[in-house]
Amino acid sequence: MRKRARLIYNPTSGTEAVKRNIVEILNTIELAGYETSAFQTTPEPLSAQKEAKRAALDNFDVIVAAGGDGTIHEVVNGIAPLRHRPAMGIIPAGTTNDFARALKLPRNDPVAAAKVIAEGKIIKMDIGEANDRYFVNIAGGGVLTELTYHVPSEIKSIFGYFAYVVKAAEMLPQIRQIPLKLTYDDGEFDGKASMFLLGLTNSIGGFEQIAPDAQLGDGKFSLIVVKTANWGDIIRLASLVLAGGKHTEDEQIIYTKTKTLTVESSENEQMQINLDGELGGVAPMKFVNLKHHLRMFANLSEIPDKTIGENALFKIDEQEKDLNGENSDKKE
Repeated sequence: MRKRARLIYNPTSGTEAVKRNIVEILNTIELAGYETSAFQTTPEPLSAQKEAKRAALDNFDVIVAAGGDGTIHEVVNGIAPLRHRPAMGIIPAGTTNDFARALKLPRNDPVAAAKVIAEGKIIKMDIGEANDRYFVNIAGGGVLTELTYHVPSEIKSIFGYFAYVVKAAEMLPQIRQIPLKLTYDDGEFDGKASMFLLGLTNSIGGFEQIAPDAQLGDGKFSLIVVKTANWGDIIRLASLVLAGGKHTEDEQIIYTKTKTLTVESSENEQMQINLDGELGGVAPMKFVNLKHHLRMFANLSEIPDKTIGENALFKIDEQEKDLNGENSDKKE
């Protein structure tokens, strides 16, 4: 019986390249041995999430998310709570494409990204559980983590990543410290900070050195706490990021690895939590790393071995067992 792949694509992401190349994308995946079909997302809330859940419950073997980080986030939330979780492919078509950047996927050529899926190389990726939601790349709180909510989609489509840079500069004067209590594996921070970030990859906001020693599928988050709210210090820290990740040694930064994190804020200082660029709720919130929870197609030839966690590669014999149902946890 042929394996089945379901493409879930956002027709308005980026420059609408996926929509223009939909036939060639499907044909590329078909030639790899899949029976393909496609679903175009709608303005209905959680359109991609609902379709991902439906396809997973219908026992599709592969779900391909084509769009920006928001589309990927929805598809992950559709399949993450289920027992049967299809392998997941990504065709990036958004503005920052952070998660695709970490998997070394072509970000400006949707057909080339489909060819990565056709090659069939898979990595077992961790995802984060945040109360009752899930994220695949980054969680955070603080003024600068809120900028993704304030850039209209039409502006992102026209100006791309530059729109975020302009908005970040505009928001710098608004940065302030708020009382925070962070409890993680090796300690606790109880004081004032301007921002925290919890990463699963090394790619955050278009920067690839914010978590310089991050490994894919190692079962741990990279926790970064920025204590200062001085905009001059923020700019200095950004320059240290660009200088090869030297910010991790700065006295204004807490940088550590953890499997769990609990975030609490003052009753008078509500903190919104950003999950993969989407509003994920407000603190208090508990984060748990779900090790190797999803299987992702990746451009493994471009990912350095040192950035892949132990036993994170999905080997050929594991794929054969999975296809034969030996590793499956599908519902009856």
